[in-house]
Amino acid sequence: MKNKTFFKVSGVLLFVIAACAFWLVTYASSAKEITLLYTGDTHAMLYTCSCPIEKDGGIARRAALLKELRRKYPGALVLDSGNFFAGGARDEYSQNAVTDKLRTAINLKAMESMKYDAVAVSVDEFNFGSNYLKEAIASSGLNFLSANFTAKKVEPYLIKDVSGVKVGIVGITPPAAGKKAEGEQLLDYKESITGAVTQARKSGAQIIVLLSQLPDNVNKQLSTDIAGIDVIISGYSGAEGGSSENSGQTLILKPAWQGRKLCKAVLNIKDNKIISNKAEDIRLSDKISDDPEISAILPRCFQDSDCKKEGMIGLCQNPGANDSTCMFSEAHKVPVTIITSKDCSTCDTQIITKALTNQIPGLTPAYLYYPNKEAQKFIQDFNIKGLPAYLLGREIEKEKAFNVLKDSMELEGDYYLLKPQVSGMSFFLGRNKTKGSLDVFISLFDPDGKKLLDALKDFNPKVHLLAVTKDDGFDAPRGSIEVEEDLRAVCVQKYQADRFWDYISCRSAQNNSTWWEDCAAGLDLNKIKTCARGQEGKELLKANIALNKELEIMLGPTYLMDNQEVFASKSAPSKEELKKILKR
Repeated sequence: MKNKTFFKVSGVLLFVIAACAFWLVTYASSAKEITLLYTGDTHAMLYTCSCPIEKDGGIARRAALLKELRRKYPGALVLDSGNFFAGGARDEYSQNAVTDKLRTAINLKAMESMKYDAVAVSVDEFNFGSNYLKEAIASSGLNFLSANFTAKKVEPYLIKDVSGVKVGIVGITPPAAGKKAEGEQLLDYKESITGAVTQARKSGAQIIVLLSQLPDNVNKQLSTDIAGIDVIISGYSGAEGGSSENSGQTLILKPAWQGRKLCKAVLNIKDNKIISNKAEDIRLSDKISDDPEISAILPRCFQDSDCKKEGMIGLCQNPGANDSTCMFSEAHKVPVTIITSKDCSTCDTQIITKALTNQIPGLTPAYLYYPNKEAQKFIQDFNIKGLPAYLLGREIEKEKAFNVLKDSMELEGDYYLLKPQVSGMSFFLGRNKTKGSLDVFISLFDPDGKKLLDALKDFNPKVHLLAVTKDDGFDAPRGSIEVEEDLRAVCVQKYQADRFWDYISCRSAQNNSTWWEDCAAGLDLNKIKTCARGQEGKELLKANIALNKELEIMLGPTYLMDNQEVFASKSAPSKEELKKILKR
């Protein structure tokens, strides 16, 4: 009997396993995977960045990584959302029209060698006029796309077959390009996108990818107003690292600024819809070897900053030419005294020190730790309010970088004190330590506000809103709408403190809606309105933002730990990240 029972159960299990296996095979055969590799806002950045840390980027590294990823994802699409020409207001390495054109020509040749599938014509592609752009397009093997800029070899869209999925790629040129386009007429971008998407669908496209450098809010509106856009790749925000978000049914992908990272998105497609996705950005770090083919077309340097050697001053000779070379000479020693505290867990001096070293190759750091006597004497003599503090010797006056840095420093006797507005401040001197306390300075209109509040809730922080007094009222980043929200929030905090966190979390998630009452279920609405519209609300908000004014905190998210240490985050940290900082 036992054996019979065993076999009956086994039979059921075998049936279930077989059914699951059949379902998995069926699912796998119906869902298809496509990979997007994308850049944008690279501004013809040929070399690694002059960053204090993570000297990432460079087209030779990008080419090497693309080859590796193509081996792993054979059908991957390689795309650029535009602004890959040099020059323009956002190109920090721009020198003059001659060298900027050289950089652009080399970048185009490299992108062609990297076999980009499609690139969008954006604003900076007109930096040297429309005739230069047209000549570059005519001589290039790249597929230039724009639905609203008509020129020879420029198509509104392109269809590529990837893993059995027909992907329609649409390009758009922002209206801002019209100022540089020398009389070229740009068609209405919204009508042009609608037409291109419609035509691409009629031509068999199952998934639509829009390459756009339009502002973020415009891209989000497009995802609502124009049916059928599955993915928008937009570099407008200039994010240091890539990011992704959903806007309705549309996935919005943002490339990394200056091509410092290569961004990748893997999309799972079923029934002509994206059912799941995974986006990530991959650092172009020094762990990636330069591609020899691309290295062969790169000049040694375009400017002095391209010539880097520790402790040496670099000089670029024949910038941008095939025979350009770097000449080096030993740097003069420039002492810098760095005052910090071993008790400060957020006092990271590495970023500022490396940034200074980029400007002053002979920088020689020496450290003093508060509260030792020598450190305290400097603090008293220079009236230093917070740490870390950086005091450079007058030897800096002989340096080439002095004219660049002098407005960032204050001369006191034999030292130049780097202004805290430049160096930042992590540790406030003269404040009593309150172990375990946490203050957070935030805007309820922060895009990551809800995520931030969810991460912070368990730490029970004191919330300070990012408003400032102005005349007899207030101002805030989003103007009167945010001020009104802040007034309601502080009134909720006073009269129903147990509901305060739920209210601000709800409003952060719905800050585009004026229907604040939807987040106020169970609150005394009349009492909140009366408070927020009257003098009481003003006094409560003044009290809430008093610490902002005292510490001169204007932006968020910013955090004050133990009433002494201050730090900020670019976006919402996770609970685990906060725990690591707060436990130090």
